[in-house]
Amino acid sequence: MGLLGFEHIKEYFLLADPAEEPFLWLQVPNDPNLAFLVISPQAVLPAYKPQFSPEDVASLDLASEADAALLSIVTVRGPNEATLNLKGPIILNRRTMVAKQVIPLNAAEFSVQHPLPVLQS
Repeated sequence: MGLLGFEHIKEYFLLADPAEEPFLWLQVPNDPNLAFLVISPQAVLPAYKPQFSPEDVASLDLASEADAALLSIVTVRGPNEATLNLKGPIILNRRTMVAKQVIPLNAAEFSVQHPLPVLQS
């Protein structure tokens, strides 16, 4: 997996806590102080449809759309303010558990600081 700015880190744990749903954590295995809060962008924007290059699809060995899970990094900016990076989603191959952060072909349509609305549970 490669995250922009953290290309040297190749392995993460994807952690879920039912009390924190729909959020997940990408945790660096050998650095418990380094983790990224993530969420499926479709949980916030059901119409979010990034388009990926054939090279990105091939590099992740995605045989079908169902193989791919999308995650967006959440940035907490204050006690009641957070944003999503929709311009650089993480694509996770559900079969192989290999992932990488990519810039969609239609990235101009999205923001790196999309406001995260308050989610109702």
